[in-house]
Amino acid sequence: MSKVNPRKLEPKSKKNYLDLLWTSISRLKTRNEVEQFFKDLLSESEAIMLARRIEIAKCLLKGESYNSIADKLEVGKDTIGRVQGWIISGSGGYEKAIGSFEKQFKKQLKASRCDNKPEPYSFGWLKKKYPLHFFLFNLIDNDKGFKKRKNK
Repeated sequence: MSKVNPRKLEPKSKKNYLDLLWTSISRLKTRNEVEQFFKDLLSESEAIMLARRIEIAKCLLKGESYNSIADKLEVGKDTIGRVQGWIISGSGGYEKAIGSFEKQFKKQLKASRCDNKPEPYSFGWLKKKYPLHFFLFNLIDNDKGFKKRKNK
C-alpha cells in the first residue's frame, strides 16, 4: 500500500478515515480480538515498530536517558526524540496506556505467583506437602478465606 500524505487529504476525508480506525479499535472487547485485528491490519514490521515506540515511551517515562534507551533498544536518538515530543505535546495517550499496562502486568504477575505453588521448603510449601501435620494452621487459613468470600 502506498503512503498517504495527511497534509494532502481533505480534512473531511482525514476525519472519516481516523474515525473509522478509532471506532474499529474501540469496539474490540478482549486482548485476543485486538491481537487478531492488528495482525490483519498491520504487517509484522509495522506492529514491531509501534511496539518499539511504546517501549521507548515506557523507558522515557521511567526517566531513562536517551543514550541508555538507544543502546538497549538499538534505536536512533531522533526516534527517541520524536516519542519524547509526542509525550510532551500529546494528549496523554502514552501515559494512560502505559499506566494501565503496568497495572495489568502487575496483576498478571501476581496471579501467576499465586497459583498455589509456594516456594519450595517454605512454610506454605510444608503445609501443602504435609497437610495433616499442619491441620490446625490449614483449618485457620481456610476459615480466613471463607470469611473473606462471605464478606464480598
